[in-house]
Amino acid sequence: MTNTVKGTICGVIGAMAYGTNPLFSLPLFKMGVDLESVLFFRYIGATLFFGILLKLMGIKLGLKRHEILPLCMMGLLFALSSQTLYQSFFYMDAGIACSILFTYPILVAVFQTVFFHQKTSLLTTLCILMAVMGVCLLYRGDGKTTLNVIGLLLVILSSICYSIYIIGVDHSILKTIPSGKMTFWVLVSGSMLFFLLTGCLTKLQFFPMTSFGWINVFGVSLLPTIVPIFFINIAIKNIGPTLSAIIGALEPVTALTIGVLIFNEHITVYIAIGVILILIAVATVVGRKYMNKKIKAFYTKNLKHL
Repeated sequence: MTNTVKGTICGVIGAMAYGTNPLFSLPLFKMGVDLESVLFFRYIGATLFFGILLKLMGIKLGLKRHEILPLCMMGLLFALSSQTLYQSFFYMDAGIACSILFTYPILVAVFQTVFFHQKTSLLTTLCILMAVMGVCLLYRGDGKTTLNVIGLLLVILSSICYSIYIIGVDHSILKTIPSGKMTFWVLVSGSMLFFLLTGCLTKLQFFPMTSFGWINVFGVSLLPTIVPIFFINIAIKNIGPTLSAIIGALEPVTALTIGVLIFNEHITVYIAIGVILILIAVATVVGRKYMNKKIKAFYTKNLKHL
């Protein structure tokens, strides 16, 4: 398996897993658990589960001194992205918030160009625009939805934090750290942040001790936390931040699917067209190298002698 294929598969898994954020968090909010407590349970649960798994696999988690600060910074950025996204759920529909979050590929491409002088191809730019257009159509839904300004600003801030995280992993010492160990310490940093935000546990609100409550805590710790951080880190290291960000277009598609299957939401014409545009954009970017090779091979074999 080539690095490109490996990175693409991991990017798809990570994006789809991150799109499950509302699936487990919203039921906990409905149980009366506040935002910081939900995020604390999410991160501390993920840290414990993943830490035990890594120990069973015999993976060493020790850090070198020069690795500590970058890991803490990236962990705090990822945690702040979660914080602001979850806050936006109180001001707008969670599916809309997750869709707007997808503005981060544009930010990644812009940051890469401005700060690291990376050239963005015309095809990549067109695919970003196509995917964003698709997300806009997802947002329009039935054409009657209006945005809450506070919610919109929170999602944009979440998108900025996530963009910086993606770029930071690619342009720092973190690129050389094994993905499992890096994921663990990112989770630890997030747990520490929410430990402080819950007043060192004095303001922590516990969820109802029912099987449904435990399922949601386990789910929010695993699917939108451990899985996306781990697989997105692998994707960034193998295919770069820009392509990893574009594959993230599958996040709002996942959120939409969950809404239809779990929450009985309806698919409109706008939504259907939006999904098609996103899938075309992702498929084009992911398959462009393969298509280029096939076109060159066809040209060399059949047309070069003409």
